[in-house]
Amino acid sequence: MQLLNIGKFILLRTLKFAILLFAVVLFSFILVSFSPVDPIQSYLGAEMMVVSEEQKEQLAEYFGVDESKTQQFLNWLNMFLHGDLGTSLLYRQEVLSIIQERFLASFMLMAISWIISGIFGYALGVIAGMNEGSWMDRAIKSYCFILASTPAFWIGILLLIVFSMWLGLFPIGLGTPIGMLSDEVTWLDQIKHMVLPALTLSIIGVSNITLHTRQKVMDVFNTEFIRFARAKGEEGFRLFARHGLRNTLFPAISVHFASFGELFGGAILAEQVFSYPGLGQAIVQAGMNSDVPLLLGIVVFSTLFVFIGNLLADLLYYLIDVRMKNGETI
Repeated sequence: MQLLNIGKFILLRTLKFAILLFAVVLFSFILVSFSPVDPIQSYLGAEMMVVSEEQKEQLAEYFGVDESKTQQFLNWLNMFLHGDLGTSLLYRQEVLSIIQERFLASFMLMAISWIISGIFGYALGVIAGMNEGSWMDRAIKSYCFILASTPAFWIGILLLIVFSMWLGLFPIGLGTPIGMLSDEVTWLDQIKHMVLPALTLSIIGVSNITLHTRQKVMDVFNTEFIRFARAKGEEGFRLFARHGLRNTLFPAISVHFASFGELFGGAILAEQVFSYPGLGQAIVQAGMNSDVPLLLGIVVFSTLFVFIGNLLADLLYYLIDVRMKNGETI
C-alpha cells in the first residue's frame, strides 16, 4: 500500500512538474522576447560591420529568428519534444553539449557547498537548541539572521578581497589558471579555484538549516520523554545522541533537500562574482545576448534540478513522519 501511495505521489508530482515546466519556459520566452538585444548582432559580434544585409537575413532565416514569436516558440517546443534543445547563438554549439560541459562544474560547486552548509548548519542548530536562551544561542541566532539578509554576491566580493587580494591564498576567479592548457590543469588547480565560490554558497546556506534545527531541538527537549531521561541522569550531548538525533536529523536533511532552488540561485550570483564557468554564468550570458535556445535549455534543466530536490524532500518527509504513514496518504 505504501509503495502504491508513493507511486501515485510521484506520478501526481510529475504531472504538476510538466505543467509548471511549460509555464516557466513560456514565461522565460516571453521575457527574453522583449529584450532589445538583436540575437543576430550578438551572434556576429565584431563581424557585424563586415557582413552584408543579405547574409544577415540568411542567418536570421537559418536560426528562425525572422519568424513570428509564436512560431519561434512552437518551433522550439517541437524540437524539445523530440529531444533537441537547439543550437546556441552565443557559443555556436549544441545547447545540450554546453549544459553537459558546464553542469559538472556547477554540480561540484553546489554539491560541496550543500554538504558543508548542511553539516555546519545542523551542528550550529543543535548547539543553539540545546542552549536555548544562552549567549551562545543568541549569538548563533543573530549570526543566522544577518546571513539570511546578506546577498550572496556581497559575501563573495568580501571573500575575494580578503583571501585573494589581501592574503593571496586563492585565485581571483575563473575555473582554471589563465594561459594553461586543459591537459596541464591538475585537480589541485581546480580545487583552488572552487574554494571561494563554494565557501560563499556554504556561508549563505547555513542560516536556513541552523534555524530549522534549532527549533526542532527545542521542541524535542521540551517533551516528556526528555524530562524523564533527564530525571534518570542523562545530560548534554549524550542525551541528545540517544533521544534527539533521530528526531532532528532526518527533518533537517529533508529541509536541506528543499533548498535546491535557493542553492541554484546563489550559484548564479557566486559564479558571476568569481567568473566561474558554470551554468549560472551561462544563463546570465544567454539572457544578456538574447540566446533563446541556450536560455530555455538551462531553464528546463534548472527546473528539473529543483524539482528533483523538492521531490526527494517530500519523500523523506513521508519516510520519517509516522503521522503521514498512518494516514496512508502523502
